[in-house]
Amino acid sequence: MSAVWVLNGPNLGRLGSREPDVYGSMDHAGLVTACQETGKELGLSVEVRQTDDEAELVRWLHEAADAAIPVILNPAAFTHYSYAVRDACAQLRAPLIEVHISNPATREAFRHTSVVAGVATGTIAGFGIDSYRLALRALASR
Repeated sequence: MSAVWVLNGPNLGRLGSREPDVYGSMDHAGLVTACQETGKELGLSVEVRQTDDEAELVRWLHEAADAAIPVILNPAAFTHYSYAVRDACAQLRAPLIEVHISNPATREAFRHTSVVAGVATGTIAGFGIDSYRLALRALASR
């Protein structure tokens, strides 16, 4: 079974209570279950992590790079300004799929730019929690 890491950035641990009109009503534990169940269907071993700490996210990306583990990343607010996260993503040796629950292009102007997108294999956004399921399917088909 192939390993995949799903890494989530700041505030995603507050899913379910944070702006449910934007991010939906599923909490982070539900997201973990959804990703692991979808992964199991696809023959993938899925590990889901969440942090509000930029340095911790960078360390996880370095670990994934060293082990050549594919990553599904929702960088959250780090999407728009973290060159440290972007540079760590550029070191990955396996596919990287950037995901977003909402569609950043339809939101505030500061959300329209992703510093991560240029080093990602692809981006999936705007499909709610299904963005993660679609990313897992994309990885499984590679």
